[in-house]
Amino acid sequence: MRKDKILFILHLPPPIHGAGMVGQYIKESKLINQTFESDYINLSTSESIDQVGKAGGRKFFVLLILLKNVLKSLFTKKYNLYYLTLTASGPGFYKDLLVVLLLKLSGKKIIYHFHNKGIAENKSTFTHFLYRFAFRNTRSILLSASLYRDIEKYVTLNNVFFCANGIPTEENNQFLLKEKKESIACNLLFLSNLLEEKGVYILLQACRLLKEENIPFVCHFVGPWGDITENDFINHTTAYKITENIVIHGRKYGAEKNEILQLADVFVFPTYYHNECFPLVLLEAMQFSLPIVSTYEGGIADIVKEGETGYLVPQKNITELAARLKMLIQNPSLRTNMGEAGFERYKKYFTLDQFEKEITVSLQKAITLNQ
Repeated sequence: MRKDKILFILHLPPPIHGAGMVGQYIKESKLINQTFESDYINLSTSESIDQVGKAGGRKFFVLLILLKNVLKSLFTKKYNLYYLTLTASGPGFYKDLLVVLLLKLSGKKIIYHFHNKGIAENKSTFTHFLYRFAFRNTRSILLSASLYRDIEKYVTLNNVFFCANGIPTEENNQFLLKEKKESIACNLLFLSNLLEEKGVYILLQACRLLKEENIPFVCHFVGPWGDITENDFINHTTAYKITENIVIHGRKYGAEKNEILQLADVFVFPTYYHNECFPLVLLEAMQFSLPIVSTYEGGIADIVKEGETGYLVPQKNITELAARLKMLIQNPSLRTNMGEAGFERYKKYFTLDQFEKEITVSLQKAITLNQ
């Protein structure tokens, strides 16, 4: 039986971020590669998080190679669908628009898969014209129904598919089988790129409030430095007099990261990051049965069920964040119940198998449906 052909133009690591990880999952998916005849082109031009959104001579050279690879693919094979992880806004959008232009010249079907947002915030008449051009006669995949408002000005609902991210299940991981060690202090965990908009300083201020109430806790920070330097971070912990309550682990991947997740009691992610859509790290926390304290940003409310699997607090609200953390620190049974509910929710909605099935169906529909 003849397979439909798809050209996937997507982000692949490095750097390590949500879009890159999902791109890697798609490229390695047995289901997707068995269902379609698939070719892959890496859309990434940055090597590290701090390069994202910035110009540079190397990135221009990589862009030229990218465009050459796209052109070569268009001339050597006839595809039924072009898949593109279009950057929603900023410099990345204008870069990706060059790829869109080449794809549109082919006259074939295009589907965008969004891992960021910012389209609705556009105020420029010129950019509005570019969005209209990019979205004309295309379909889109969004990670959550909550994110539709970002593109509704340009895309009708019948041209949108909703597909939540999923992550591999660590069923055989030794750390999942270990019992948590009892400790006097509750272990809080922040795991992400250390960016100010991810709520790092907000969390440190909440930790200061907990310390002032003599609540026993240790807050672990895992991830690479972003726009926050190690020196700035240490200066804040010193000023807040919480140095002995904070542990910096740096980058951790694979088994080392899983061990830290296993030993944690509460996952904290007070993000107000402008591009936050559907953080994979929350799915990881749920897989390890951790209650989550996060914010109302992007599609997070579709991941964390308020009062059931964790708490969602207003962005930058240090007092409310500290209050929710205090409640979980002082109630071990509440932590256990919320963590178990989160694990069940993960198994039902957010496994990699579920993601592969849903995105495969979306791609098949995009190929067969009339525009």
